[in-house]
Amino acid sequence: MRIRVAAPAELPLLQDIERAAGEPFRSLGMAVIADDEPLPLDVLDSYRRAGRAWVAADEADRPMAYLLTDTVDGAAHIEQVSVHPAAARRGIGRCLIEHLAADAAGRGLTALTLTTFTEVPWNAPYYTRLGFRPLAESDPDLTAGLRAIQRAEAAHGLATWPRVCMRRELAVAETGAGFRAAYPSP
Repeated sequence: MRIRVAAPAELPLLQDIERAAGEPFRSLGMAVIADDEPLPLDVLDSYRRAGRAWVAADEADRPMAYLLTDTVDGAAHIEQVSVHPAAARRGIGRCLIEHLAADAAGRGLTALTLTTFTEVPWNAPYYTRLGFRPLAESDPDLTAGLRAIQRAEAAHGLATWPRVCMRRELAVAETGAGFRAAYPSP
């Protein structure tokens, strides 16, 4: 598996991955989620052009999964991570998230954040196993940017099912500026 920035010609394939990854929601009574259309090609392309759309590609260099990221209030926010069901349960999503963690730490960001469904086994319980913690309404880490994302998701109908913001702290990068920030010179 190789993680790299998505290529322009692969954007329709990312939409196909998203559609396929949504199908398992149907078995949980969440057909609306399964039927939700993926992001439009122009939006995916804006992520790609900014270097914020990464794919995990197989031996033939064909994407099996992808991750979109934004920076929200000083944290790398996972906007979307999707793994094609044919490639599920192989640690591919985890590898994409770890790739983001390393990139974010290298840029001096201190955390990863995301929003997700609390009662879907491959959502909040999975992210908890990856070191994320839920943010309560009173948590100071539930920033204005994350609250805005919650409102936008609710307007899109996602709040029909219980959702949560989650956060994972990052270690300061041990090279470059991050190293100096963590261990200032005497």
